[in-house]
Amino acid sequence: MSRKGYTPDNAACEGFFGVLKNEFFYSRNWRKVNKEEFKAELEKYLEWFCSKRIKVGLNGMNPTDYRKLYLDKQSV
Repeated sequence: MSRKGYTPDNAACEGFFGVLKNEFFYSRNWRKVNKEEFKAELEKYLEWFCSKRIKVGLNGMNPTDYRKLYLDKQSV
């Protein structure tokens, strides 16, 4: 993220954190969760978000499968 108020640079980060809050944080009750449990849950969510989440922009594939398909096409 860059300086305050420079929207083009901050848009990607703001979009990601908005999705993170809506999908991960706001949908759960965190009152009885300690810091270590929260960190473990966050790591599981980020792993799912980065590698297993289905994305419309990737033709309904998850990023891992899309990369494999792309690499297979490059090696042929």
